[in-house]
Amino acid sequence: MVLFLLFAWVANILSLLVADWIFSGVDIGGWWPLILGAAVLGIANTIVKPILTILTLPLVVLTLGLFLLVINIAMLALAEWIAPRFSIDGFWTYVGATIVVWIVNWILHAAFGGLREKDSKVASLAS
Repeated sequence: MVLFLLFAWVANILSLLVADWIFSGVDIGGWWPLILGAAVLGIANTIVKPILTILTLPLVVLTLGLFLLVINIAMLALAEWIAPRFSIDGFWTYVGATIVVWIVNWILHAAFGGLREKDSKVASLAS
């Protein structure tokens, strides 16, 4: 589990770096804001996002899942709000950055997603 959490954190760091590189409206001012922003994004996606998804489930169903994009934008906004020297300017930059973060995370999890199973096997063998 620890290995997978570390991988998810690194994946968030890389996805935020790509978003910062692609969009001029995304400004991450150094390594500390990047590391903190990625950690907040990971925690928000693990704890806050499922709660918001359940609370807004009728809206998610009504919009055929499109409202999940709004929830993902909110998670990115939370990371921006908490991390110092991390800013995203403009609604469309939020939308684009959210899509880029999703795509990069998807690619990395598709390529290295077996870590969760390997980590679980190692933990079960150790106990």
